[in-house]
Amino acid sequence: MRELDVELLWWEGCPSTDRALAAVREALTDLGLDGVEVRMREIKDDGDAAATGFVGSPTILIDGVDLIPAAPEEQIGLSCRVYRRRDGRVSPIPDPDDLREALREAAERAEVKR
Repeated sequence: MRELDVELLWWEGCPSTDRALAAVREALTDLGLDGVEVRMREIKDDGDAAATGFVGSPTILIDGVDLIPAAPEEQIGLSCRVYRRRDGRVSPIPDPDDLREALREAAERAEVKR
């Protein structure tokens, strides 16, 4: 089985980075994937943001794909990202169920590609 690629893109001005990292690690553990490394990539300036299509911190990529694709109105740049939870509430990190579901689906795709 190939290893999942999980990356957290963050910006220094965002206070939600640690919380997002903890949520990703918790979801991986819940799915029995606690051996998967979470790579951290700091987005330091507008050039980095433009090069990565960064729409705010934290952004979680699974196999290079944004866990929650950016809405058309989200602008590239150094900012804190806002997510909508399944119950409609606004949150600085993705809904834990969305996170687990995306990781589970990626793990299943990795199994199939063996």
